[in-house]
Amino acid sequence: MSEQVQTVKHRHIAETLAREIRGGSPANGAKLPGEHALAVRFGVSRNTVRQALAELAQRGMIATESGKGSFVTFDDRPLDQRLGWARALAGQGVTTGTRTVRMELIRDPGLAARLGLDDDEFLALDRVRAIVDGQPISLECARVPAVGPLRAAPRDGLVGDSLTATLHAAGRYADHGEERIDVLALNEEQAELLGRAPGDTFLHTQRISRTLRGELVEHTDSLLDPARFQIRLQFGGQQ
Repeated sequence: MSEQVQTVKHRHIAETLAREIRGGSPANGAKLPGEHALAVRFGVSRNTVRQALAELAQRGMIATESGKGSFVTFDDRPLDQRLGWARALAGQGVTTGTRTVRMELIRDPGLAARLGLDDDEFLALDRVRAIVDGQPISLECARVPAVGPLRAAPRDGLVGDSLTATLHAAGRYADHGEERIDVLALNEEQAELLGRAPGDTFLHTQRISRTLRGELVEHTDSLLDPARFQIRLQFGGQQ
């Protein structure tokens, strides 16, 4: 079997299993069928199955224990991100780490105009979030008005390595806001940071939060791995 054909087959298996896991069958904590059973199901070699399982493990959807098998670790319980992604994920038992790729003061007249701000200076914070020992799951690019102690963040660092805690320490608390969601194909820079291929599609959110008085707290562009994040809308019945 050629390497290219084997690659196509293992990605097909990985995507098929990922769809089933996201659909809840098998559920979080459930054991996947063994390599032999999966090889029979998909008509491939056990080596191809192993490659597919390795890809799912990199995505953080399964964990493989030597001598025991592979178990689903994906959990689609809702996340409350008001206290930040790290605490929202940790609250669901998902441990993540972040890598800062940019933290500096910048001027962005275009963004200031769109947000109705007189001052165009921002604290720019770009971070890649990954499951511990796993593949990156998000790229978060925050822009915060560079006011008060926030101007010193590039020199002093974040409070507790948390942007939310840093904002609170500066007296900036989010009361309300809005969020827009679409799908975006990764460019070369984004793909490199996330360990993916250019053109791969990620969920794209633009989140704006404001204080009770309407002052901007944070503008954040996030790219979210669709294997780990889903957007779910609910609506009520007829009143």
